Order: sequence, then C-alpha cells, then structure tokens
Amino acid sequence: MRIAVLGAGAWGTALASRAARAHDVVLWARDAGQAAEMRRVGENARYLPGVALPPALRVTSDVTDVLQSEAADLVVIATPMSGLRETLRWLPAEAPAVWLCKGFEAGSGALGHEISRQERLGALAGVLSGPSFAIEVARGQPTALVAASTDAGLNARVVDAFHGDTLRVYTSADPTGVEVGGAVKNVMAIATGILDGLAEQGEAGAGVPGLNARAALITRGLAEMTRMGVALGAQASTFMGLSGLGDLVLTATGALSRNRQVGQMLARGQSLDQVLASIGHVAEGVYSAATVLNRARSHGIEMPITQAVVEVLEGRMSPTGAVAVLMARGSRPED
Repeated sequence: MRIAVLGAGAWGTALASRAARAHDVVLWARDAGQAAEMRRVGENARYLPGVALPPALRVTSDVTDVLQSEAADLVVIATPMSGLRETLRWLPAEAPAVWLCKGFEAGSGALGHEISRQERLGALAGVLSGPSFAIEVARGQPTALVAASTDAGLNARVVDAFHGDTLRVYTSADPTGVEVGGAVKNVMAIATGILDGLAEQGEAGAGVPGLNARAALITRGLAEMTRMGVALGAQASTFMGLSGLGDLVLTATGALSRNRQVGQMLARGQSLDQVLASIGHVAEGVYSAATVLNRARSHGIEMPITQAVVEVLEGRMSPTGAVAVLMARGSRPED
C-alpha cells in the first residue's frame, strides 16, 4: 500500500514509521529544513529525539510531489486541527483520507468530519484516534486505536495500513462519537491537571483535592463528553470505548499528556503564556476549550467542568476557585 502522511510532528512521524515497516510510505514536512535534517540524521530530533526512522521511510517537503505523483492509496493528515481544512483542500478529489487531529475547529466549531463534508463532499474520509502517546507508538510499545468512518472499506484500508503486532486498530461507524471523545478529553485533561497541581502544593487537608476528586472529575467528565456526543448524533456506547473512556483516562492521568501538564502548571500559579512557552508543543485543549463550550451552549448542553476550565484559561477564575464552584453545585441524579 502507498501511504502519504502529511505532517511531520510527533504523531505523524510515529505512525509513518510504523507503517513504513510494511508499506511504501512518504512523510511530508512543511519545513524544508526539518525534512532535510530528518533525512540527514535518520530521526525527527525536533519531536521524537532518539527514535530512529526506518530506512524505507521517505521524507520530503514537496507536497505537490506527494499528492500528485505518488498516487497514494491512503492519505493520513497529521496536522493540528487548525490546519485540517487547508490540508483537505489540497487533496485530489479521489484521495481517501483520515486525520489524526482532535478538537473542534476554532471559529466554526466544526468537527473533522463536518469540515470534510464542507470541503470534499462525497470523498472517502474518516478519523484515526484513541489513547496513544506518539513516543510509545514510535518505540513499538503496545497501543490500540480506532478507525472511524461511515465507509467500511476505508476503515478496512486503515486497518491494513497500521494494524500489526504492537498496534491494534479497531473500527467504528461512528466518526461523530470518536471525534467528540477526542476533542472533549483534552479539556478534561486540563481540569484533571489542575486538581493534581493543587494536590502537589501542600499537605492533604480540608478542601485540597486528592485521588477521590480526580476519580470524580474523570467520571463526570465522561458524562459531559457523552451528553455532548449524543446531542450531536453520536452513539452513547462509543464513549465507553477507546476514543472515549480510553483516551480520557490516558490523557487525564498520563505524565506525557501536554493538556494535563497545562493544568498542573496553571495550578502552580504560572500564567497561560508562561505555560505554553514552557511546553513548546500544541496542547489542543487550550485552543478548543472555548469552542467546545460554545458549541455545547448552542445545543443547550450543560458542561460545568468545561465551563470551569474556560474560566481558568481566560483568567476569570483561579484554579482553587474553579474547584470550589464545582463542589458548590447542587445535588442531582447521576447521568
């Protein structure tokens, strides 16, 4: 199979490297200097230092060459959410494509499959998502993902491209649910990071969040995620799978989670600008939190944890104040 991966960040490089062990894979980097350096040293030193690229993987900065002369059987879009629409516009009409980015598009509030319908109506399209840190995939550590498309043939093509001894790929016919899970879990990871950061500040005591609070927040975060997904047409069962509960648990508790790190650093008193400068990579939850909240409100969906995260990110509430507001909410039936 001929596979073109567009975007040479950590995730695009990791998946391209795994696929190149069995397929003809070309990886496109926007930065010509980065592409040249990757070819020279045999690794992506910027995003995956110390992980060798397979010799068969080709790296280029010429997107025209990738999309026109390579005639890829599958295009994998590994840009941030902000670049998805532009990248879809580059693709030939017949190119089957899946994307890796997670979130809602700023401004429009659209999910990936909605953007794809607007830009390439009728084209084969889907999303590849699930609980995964790029470095572990690149190292060949066991991981499970889910390919979601309304086209079973495209799902099968993604399985053929990536399923192997250390990477399992399941399939789903619910791209809406898979995408909502991937977007909202980033916001919940920021919230969990805030709790963990506050817990690190001193001895446990009254009002200081601990493991009980973390478990409650993850569970109620899953409820928010499910409410939103069902309102947008997703299947509730999707949120008990890899892209829902699985990705939420990983991103909310894993030390490698950038979104969790954002929450931790905010809880330690750093400004958002300081946090983003320190992380140096995209933390999608920061950019999508307000969009998630706005879209939820447009559908009359209550999302108190998401609202609290937005208040903290926009400087209208302190991390401690956000916890207090959530704890002060009245009792209600669990849903």
